[in-house]
Amino acid sequence: MNVLVIPEDFRNDQYILKPIVQAMMTAVGQPRAAVRVCQDPRLGSIAQATNWGRIQDIISRYRFRVDLFLLCIDRDGDSNRRASLDHLERQAAETLPSDKLFLAEHAWQEIEAWALAGQDLPADWSWSAIRAEPNPKERYFLPFAERRGLVDEPAQGRRTLAEEAAQRYARIRQLCPEDVAALEQRVRDWLRDRR
Repeated sequence: MNVLVIPEDFRNDQYILKPIVQAMMTAVGQPRAAVRVCQDPRLGSIAQATNWGRIQDIISRYRFRVDLFLLCIDRDGDSNRRASLDHLERQAAETLPSDKLFLAEHAWQEIEAWALAGQDLPADWSWSAIRAEPNPKERYFLPFAERRGLVDEPAQGRRTLAEEAAQRYARIRQLCPEDVAALEQRVRDWLRDRR
């Protein structure tokens, strides 16, 4: 199975999304799935990532090589974001053959929270506060990476922290039910229906 993860901007998000989606695919019984992060064309914003024309271009470009397209973007506290993602999913369903799938998910509130979910966090941090914070990247992720001495790495520690977090994928799924667990379940349902 070939999976293409479409981030809103791959430059930093790729380091988090690839290992966590790979762990998700293992959890759904697809350990050999080839997970790739879309870099061409490069999306550089939420506006581009939720633009049907841009998504349609990606689907057209990769439709013969990809079975599962996963658009993963930040929620950024926008309660209307789910509706726009649902609309993209409906449009993609009209375009793709029945044996392929496009799913869109938004991280509460930013992708960096997924990497934090797999970590042992400072005792004075509240997970519910992290999930509610519109800017967990600045408020929690970067300070955590700094505490770990990782901010000077490429992508400010995202690779290291996400690879560690992916080893504890069950914890990510448990702490991120609205996004990671929900996405995993939809992938499971699709795989079951394909049989």
